Amino acid sequence: MTDTPALDIQHFRSWIGREEEQSDLVAVDLVRKFNAMLELPADTVRDGQAAPLLIHYCLAQPAAPMGGLGEDGHPARGGFLPPLPLPRRMWAGSSLVFHDSLRVGDRMRRVSRIADVAIKEGRSGILCFVTVEHRIDVDGKVVIEETQNIVYRDAATPKDAVKPVTAEPAPASAHQKPIEVSTPLLFRYSALTFNGHRIHYDRNYATTVEYYPGLVFHGPLQATLLLNYATELKGSAPDRFTFRGLSPLFDDDRISLHAAQEEDGRMKLWTARENGPVAMSAEAVWS
Repeated sequence: MTDTPALDIQHFRSWIGREEEQSDLVAVDLVRKFNAMLELPADTVRDGQAAPLLIHYCLAQPAAPMGGLGEDGHPARGGFLPPLPLPRRMWAGSSLVFHDSLRVGDRMRRVSRIADVAIKEGRSGILCFVTVEHRIDVDGKVVIEETQNIVYRDAATPKDAVKPVTAEPAPASAHQKPIEVSTPLLFRYSALTFNGHRIHYDRNYATTVEYYPGLVFHGPLQATLLLNYATELKGSAPDRFTFRGLSPLFDDDRISLHAAQEEDGRMKLWTARENGPVAMSAEAVWS
């Protein structure tokens, strides 16, 4: 573990309550490209149609200039999020409530609020968690509410490349669907979400700076695939959806989506590599 500057938690907790507002258009062209990436019908997109699930991750994303990016490709720390001196930032998970669907042609508004900043000691060192609440509305009507958890970690070291198998293999599932992961898929998702994080497309950076064995499969893309799978199995989209990243997946992994049998309007889902542990766990809930 590298030397980490002392964290003034009270200073960083002063960010709690800060808000940011952004807006964007759910454009036909964006939906068409998003559907093409997921191999959904892309040539019949029209205004007024329900937009695909979790496309809001492509909307109103930070647009920092090139000079405002950090080494990892993320916007430099500071601004709306607290400037924590921990270089690795990852999306740990989210909890979502769907009140309605975004529709093609909608002008959406997202109001984001820092809800909490907390520090914990993990097996790999200091972890800092930032909780952000997002509210998305269209013409004043709330469509989606989301609580997002972001984790900050210390810089990677060569020993992080050694990943001993300590977790149990993923459990057997009632439903399973293999997913073909390719570098074009990861690149397209990075492009659609305007995500410059180099671990998803720059193999040299991913393997020699952050010591991953390959390109990292985006957490929110896994969540999107799991949510679509739950909708496919049930025949309707859930009203609530939660997901949490537990271990990374990479572009050369053989990956499958898994789902348990629905019980009382709840369905457990997860991603996993072949013979590997659970990578992302999720739950879909229908009222």
